[in-house]
Amino acid sequence: MIADVLILAEEATESSGIDLLIPTVPELVGGVLAFAVVFFVMWKFAWPQMQQLLDNRQKAIAGQIQEAEAIKAEAQSLLDDYRQQVAGAKSEANQIVEAARSQADTVKADLIAKAQTEAQGIVGKAREDASSEKARAMTEARQEVANLSIDLAEKVVGNSLDRAAQKSLVDNYLASLEGA
Repeated sequence: MIADVLILAEEATESSGIDLLIPTVPELVGGVLAFAVVFFVMWKFAWPQMQQLLDNRQKAIAGQIQEAEAIKAEAQSLLDDYRQQVAGAKSEANQIVEAARSQADTVKADLIAKAQTEAQGIVGKAREDASSEKARAMTEARQEVANLSIDLAEKVVGNSLDRAAQKSLVDNYLASLEGA
């Protein structure tokens, strides 16, 4: 039954397709009034809240940017300090290496000088030993020559000579040879 009423109502009103697009005047006035009320309420109450929210967000972002710039400047300062420390450490390391080389050269020179001094001492002692050995050999040779001369003279003469007197003569003769 309701379906019959709707069908009849639809048949009774003959409308064209343009009526479906254009609202009636009472609907148009009601729509404009509703829009005006919603616009006024939004403009009076919601807009200031949204504006305050946007301002707060803008201030927070500006604060974060300033904080990031401050952190960046501090990081750059720390990087510069680090680079200076690295350069200082390299310089100090080079100085330590140079000091070690200089000290090594000094120790080397000292060791060479000490070795040369010891070598000269050894050579001097060897010369002294050789000189004393030469003198001892000369003394022994003199005594041996004197003894051989006396023995030879006894054999030639045939009888025993005074050994002490003959030795004294030979020693004097040898001393005169060394002096000449």
